[in-house]
Amino acid sequence: MLVRSDCKSALRAATICVVRTPVELTSDFRSRGLKVTPQRQLLFRLLHGNMTHPTAEGLFAQASELMPGISLRTVYQTLNDLAALGELQVLHTSSGSTRFDPNVDDHHHARCRCCGELHDVYVDRVEDLAMRGPAGFVAERANIVFDGVCADCQVG
Repeated sequence: MLVRSDCKSALRAATICVVRTPVELTSDFRSRGLKVTPQRQLLFRLLHGNMTHPTAEGLFAQASELMPGISLRTVYQTLNDLAALGELQVLHTSSGSTRFDPNVDDHHHARCRCCGELHDVYVDRVEDLAMRGPAGFVAERANIVFDGVCADCQVG
């Protein structure tokens, strides 16, 4: 289910909070004085409903097929602007790549050590986890990554 409810619904656990529609993003960018170009609108469309955790380079390749001449700089700037607006989560992976997650709901990830795929997972009762760390540190958010082998790689 791909729904945007600004994550305030009582049904939050059943809601996946994804990047807003291209029309909503266009309106929001304009209201904030950010430039809206055909290239940015294409990126909005490619990200809406995208659950693959794309890299900037992967998104650039996809966008280039549809709009030759789009620049990698435009892709990075748009992704950074969307992240600053809270529309994307930025994921720094152990492989050194940066992934962009349009699912901004509180969730975690399962990463396949063979193929590198990332999948969204929801963990019950994260608030019950005990954290040992610096005295006085207040955790505001948890980002848990489960490493393992996905079903496809187990078969292959």
